[in-house]
Amino acid sequence: MSGIVLSNAVRQNLSSLQATADLLATTQSRLSSGKKVNSALDNPTNFFTAASLDARASDINNLLDGISSGVQILQAANTGITSLTKLVDSAKSIANQALQTTSGYATKSNVSATISGATAEDIRGTQSFDNAVATGNVIFDGTTGGTTAAAGTDTLGGAIVSIAASAAVTVLGAVDATATGAVLSVGTAAATAAGTNLISELTNGSTVTATGPAAGDSITVNGKTITFTTAGASSKDSSGNYTIGLDQTVNSLLDTIDTVNGNTGLSSAVTAGRLELHSGTNSPLTVGDNAGGAVLAKLGLTAQTVDTAAATASANISASTQLFNTHGGLTTTAIADGTTLSVNGKTITFKTADAPQGNNIPTGTGVLGRIGTDGNGNSTIYLGDQTKFTNATVGDLLTAIDLANGVKAASISSGVATISTNSGQTASAVAAGITTIQSSTGGDLNVTAFTDLFKNLGLTTSSGTGPLTLTKQRTTSGTTMGTLIADGSTLNVNGKTITFKNAAVPTASSSHTGISGNVETDGSGNSTVYLQKGTLDDVLKAIDLATGVRVATLGISGATIATANGSANSSITSGSLKLSTGLASDLTINGTGNALAALGLTGPSGTSTSFTATRGVAAGSLNGKSLTFSSFNGGSAVNVTLGDGSNGTVKSLAQLNVALAANNLTASIDNASGKLTIAASNDYASRTLGGADGGVLGGTLASQLTFTVPTAPVADVNAQNTRAGLVKQFNDVLDQIKTTAQDSSFNGVNLLNGDNLKLVFNETGKSTISIQGVTFNPTGLGLSTLASGTDFIDNNATNSVLTKLSAASTALRSQSSAFGSNLSIVQARQDFSKSLINVLQTGSSNLTLADTNEEAANSQALTTRQSIAVSALSLANQSQQSVLQLLR
Repeated sequence: MSGIVLSNAVRQNLSSLQATADLLATTQSRLSSGKKVNSALDNPTNFFTAASLDARASDINNLLDGISSGVQILQAANTGITSLTKLVDSAKSIANQALQTTSGYATKSNVSATISGATAEDIRGTQSFDNAVATGNVIFDGTTGGTTAAAGTDTLGGAIVSIAASAAVTVLGAVDATATGAVLSVGTAAATAAGTNLISELTNGSTVTATGPAAGDSITVNGKTITFTTAGASSKDSSGNYTIGLDQTVNSLLDTIDTVNGNTGLSSAVTAGRLELHSGTNSPLTVGDNAGGAVLAKLGLTAQTVDTAAATASANISASTQLFNTHGGLTTTAIADGTTLSVNGKTITFKTADAPQGNNIPTGTGVLGRIGTDGNGNSTIYLGDQTKFTNATVGDLLTAIDLANGVKAASISSGVATISTNSGQTASAVAAGITTIQSSTGGDLNVTAFTDLFKNLGLTTSSGTGPLTLTKQRTTSGTTMGTLIADGSTLNVNGKTITFKNAAVPTASSSHTGISGNVETDGSGNSTVYLQKGTLDDVLKAIDLATGVRVATLGISGATIATANGSANSSITSGSLKLSTGLASDLTINGTGNALAALGLTGPSGTSTSFTATRGVAAGSLNGKSLTFSSFNGGSAVNVTLGDGSNGTVKSLAQLNVALAANNLTASIDNASGKLTIAASNDYASRTLGGADGGVLGGTLASQLTFTVPTAPVADVNAQNTRAGLVKQFNDVLDQIKTTAQDSSFNGVNLLNGDNLKLVFNETGKSTISIQGVTFNPTGLGLSTLASGTDFIDNNATNSVLTKLSAASTALRSQSSAFGSNLSIVQARQDFSKSLINVLQTGSSNLTLADTNEEAANSQALTTRQSIAVSALSLANQSQQSVLQLLR
């Protein structure tokens, strides 16, 4: 048979079809497996690389199970620690409850002694003291040279000094002026009126009907009103206005006019039927009425002013010279209302008003003439309400000055003042025109006023309205202190006040029952020493009354002074005050002003502001006695000294307890019996004083007082039963701690029961972590089972348990932190391993997996190509057949 001969075109088409079929088979294989590299023949590099990546991912995946188990083991341990912490807190609560429970002992070990009179405020009890004497600095009298020691009889006050005018002061006086009215009549016979006629009898001379002033009519005299009434004598009201009855004589009316005008010279009178008004020499006379002159006309007068006239010759001023007046006054210028003078700290006030009378006198004020005083040196000079003159005089001013500087004194009764010169003092005065202001023996002279007033008195040549101060200091001598005590100075002696006052000693009476010499006491230790005649002996008396060295019995005839038992009166020796402390308290003196320095009580330096002295301690006193205790249960040994509480000494129970607390001891006292008990504190209630635990009593106090032998503590059954119950509760909690630690395992591993954990993180075994386990049973936490009757028996035993529980809490917190850190590391590596496996698997897939979209497109293309190749082969074959047909 002959071979088949293929044409070149058929052969090519057939070859192309075969190649397409092979490619299509490969594509179909990739689509069915999803991989483009199915064997090393496909791509050796990718095949073997992917295989390596898959192998590593598989190894790491196998390790993940161990890592996950490790996470659970750590979480189980942390859960166990949380539970253990709660259990330890429960144990703490039980221990704290034991601390708050009544002490397990009805009586703690103690020693006691009875101290007569002892109280919580002063455990020294009834103290015995001796009088002590303190010595001041040497002081001197006023002898020239200042080297003569002072004596008890030396006076506190100095010699009187004065401020006087350098020359006589003169003023021009005034002369009387006269005003005469029309002739007045009485009856119908035109008879001229006389001063003895009644006001109601005045007529016009042609009728019996009165034509003189009627009831209700009034006239004015120097601004004051005189009102006519139906009947009644002349009467003045509180404002200086008058009323006068028509049944009074004409002379009575004229006397009233003179009184209002201050006319003390030639009296107004009726002359030849005419009213003849005299101005006098004190002030002008101004008359008027409120009816346009009609009332004055009834008296034959007209409204007018009758002025005084200046005298032709001047005269020396005197005590009666008016302070101001147009003619004859100290000055012609009125003194303004409210103007003041200051004298030794007291105030003199000028007031433009009449002196108050009766119920209008202010409470506490006494009035004498034109002076109102409070009895303490402050005064008011009433000038009246006239602007051209005043009836207040130079004598009134000098009296007010003397009241202020202590030269004079005022007593007040029902608003009326009685003023007198104090014994031994010289009143200020005007003599031959020379004004002299005197000091008292008890105070220097210090006067401040407006300058012109001093000039008008001849006390200065300066002038002006501004203030000027004149001063003069008292002098000293061999009978006075060298340094005079200033008025108002005080001494405060043991809380009592001694006041030095520039005044005369009051007379003993029902209102002054504490007078003794130159001292006035209130009977309670407070005194006033009067400087004008007081002596150093009086000062010593006042100090002794303040300290209780001397006692005063008050009486209407004065105070009776006696020396207290066990004390000695203070004295002065060689110029030094020898002050007795007395028995009541230690001596403390301070003061104001210069009293402390003047009396030599400012210490060696002369600058101290207080003077102190301590009483002597009598035999048997606990003052200065020591009390000691050796260290008790590790506390600080005690060594205290009883005293007044200062400089580290112990006086009160509170101070003693502060000292005992550091040695685990506490003290108590029975205020009724004075029994002092020193016992073990609650922390060591089970321990005994004086034995192996220490706390041995000693000191000089132990030898003076009879202390009991230290006693053993006496248990309180109920309290101990309560504490035993708490011990059982505590032990139950320990059992739970033990079982909780044992149950904190996972998959057979328990980090709280001594097991360790090792985790491998990579396929080579080079990346690992080893976690050390702990044993957190009670023993591992430092806790142990408590024994009833031994533990919780007192606060010290309980505090010991609390210390162990605190340590256990610290250990749990520390281990929880460590496990938490380890857990964070393991979880981080777990997450890393998962991510790494994903990376490896993705890398492997990228090397071997086929792109299905690409392969599907290739499959479609190859299928189309195959179809076209088949068609081409068929056409080629048909062409050959057609040629053969032609050859047939």
